[in-house]
Amino acid sequence: MSEQDMARLMQGVIPYLAIDGAQKAIDFYAKAFGAEVLGEPARDESGTLMNASLAINGGVLMVMDTMPNIGAEGEPATDKGLTLQIVTDKGDFWWDRAVAAGCVVTHPFRQEFWGDRYGRVRDPFGLMWAINEPGEGR
Repeated sequence: MSEQDMARLMQGVIPYLAIDGAQKAIDFYAKAFGAEVLGEPARDESGTLMNASLAINGGVLMVMDTMPNIGAEGEPATDKGLTLQIVTDKGDFWWDRAVAAGCVVTHPFRQEFWGDRYGRVRDPFGLMWAINEPGEGR
């Protein structure tokens, strides 16, 4: 992993998701959101994915396989108030790619009363994603 990538991982708040089938999620996020794996994912001797860092739209998302033995329970991901939001000036591009990859639309991408174009999708792993294109002057 490059020094620049390592620096991105050592600051701020980074979502760290435990997903049953994390490798499938990584592959899907590459297709749907252009995710790029930073460095080499860490696996234990049985092949369980312990940690993978993904770069998406300038931010970082970390994923791992579910591991009940360390408290990363095997519950399927659900929308319990968590939404991963992508803020971009290319909303149509991000939206179309996510939907084409298999995300399910839960709120159409459209102009909203607050001035932004905004929409929400659910990925095959149960996580909610929002695409937000700021309005003019924002």
